[in-house]
Amino acid sequence: MRSRKPRQISRELALLSLSQLPTNPKKLTPEQLPKLVLAAVRTLTLEVQDTLDNASSELQRSNDRLLSSQTRASDLDTSRTMVKEAISYTQIAINQLGAAVEFPELIQLANQDKEVSRYAIQIVITVSEERQVIDERISTALVDWQVTRLAQIDRDILRIAVGEMLFLDVPDRVAIDEAIELAKRYSGEDGHRFINGVLRKVTEQKQTA
Repeated sequence: MRSRKPRQISRELALLSLSQLPTNPKKLTPEQLPKLVLAAVRTLTLEVQDTLDNASSELQRSNDRLLSSQTRASDLDTSRTMVKEAISYTQIAINQLGAAVEFPELIQLANQDKEVSRYAIQIVITVSEERQVIDERISTALVDWQVTRLAQIDRDILRIAVGEMLFLDVPDRVAIDEAIELAKRYSGEDGHRFINGVLRKVTEQKQTA
């Protein structure tokens, strides 16, 4: 945590806060940020437990299928697919647990570091106020997919990055790199690749606009 820069921490705080927005986010103050983060931490803790439970169930189903399939190829293929899905669940849980270790320090920084909390609030308000424009840019970059169908964590990471690019004077390359790092910490196994691909399309469209 200490080796990361203030704005990197701000982005993580903003990501955790977006799912906990009050009715009118324009009234957000730095003092409210720790409460948003704490609420998000509680939510994510429950999600980690659910993910672990899903992983355990999938692994048990996969094991049962493997034991009963013997040498039948079709059942073996199904079992392999189930094992892969179970491993994916487990990887997501591991990613989230790794991030959870640093939650207490995140909350402390949100309380104490004005630079960190100020930029986090700026991101949250920007994403809220400019959501229509931001989502339009993301939608255009998605092929046969809708923003509303994305996993919330991926959607919020994309919104932060595009918001920074369009409204907060953050260089495209920096916004993309930071979004990838957030995805590695909070998204699924292939989340960072998906995030990278979408944001690259956003930047290409910016250049041709």
